[in-house]
Amino acid sequence: MKVLVLQHIPCEHPGIFRELLTESGVVWQAVELDAGEPIPQLEGFDALWVMGGPMDVWDEADCPWLVPEKTAIRRWVKELQRPYLGFCLGHQLLAAALDGQCAMQASPEIGILDVHLTEAGQRDPLFAGIEPDIRCLQWHSVEVSQPPAGAVLLASSPLCRWQAMRVGSNAYGVQFHVELQNSTIPEWGAVPAYGEALDQLQGPGSLGRLQADAEPYFPLFARNARQLLQNFLGLVAV
Repeated sequence: MKVLVLQHIPCEHPGIFRELLTESGVVWQAVELDAGEPIPQLEGFDALWVMGGPMDVWDEADCPWLVPEKTAIRRWVKELQRPYLGFCLGHQLLAAALDGQCAMQASPEIGILDVHLTEAGQRDPLFAGIEPDIRCLQWHSVEVSQPPAGAVLLASSPLCRWQAMRVGSNAYGVQFHVELQNSTIPEWGAVPAYGEALDQLQGPGSLGRLQADAEPYFPLFARNARQLLQNFLGLVAV
């Protein structure tokens, strides 16, 4: 099995999934779009993952590679109809590529918070074996405001309705982060856009407090990541 991973900033890689993918015998190839790396021929891959990043889906003037990326996502999901999994920006790009819409939220959502699986989410194979109330990392100011046609709502939070969705039978978007490991929060906090958003919302010293809030939950984060990957690989194998 071979997975193509599209990245938008070096620190937003698959995180703990890198180790888990290797353990599962999955070959994965990362493409750093912000560094000018081209998207390879899609036909050689079994699944497409799209990670997060500090840019927004509409920042095409500053990030012109967003245009071919959206085209590739649309072709992957609609024409090739192969498994897709997007995290944070990758969730939003799934919506934007399929004629949905994204918009700034009324309030940013940053912290160790909970999302709740809807009834559809609790039945969906991607979340099999995962508790309905998911403790996770949130770090975003943009949300999917209008999902693509036919999208199924799988998870929500008080500040963001479309926390997870399925489009058709093969494409998933997840707004929250399940890929984090111990180094994730300090690495992301060093990104100016992320650090500034965190401090504006929670005040000075917020990065250390966020890491402390996350510390007790790393075993849970790892279990959820392992279960979600197992579930996704089962969908790819179907």
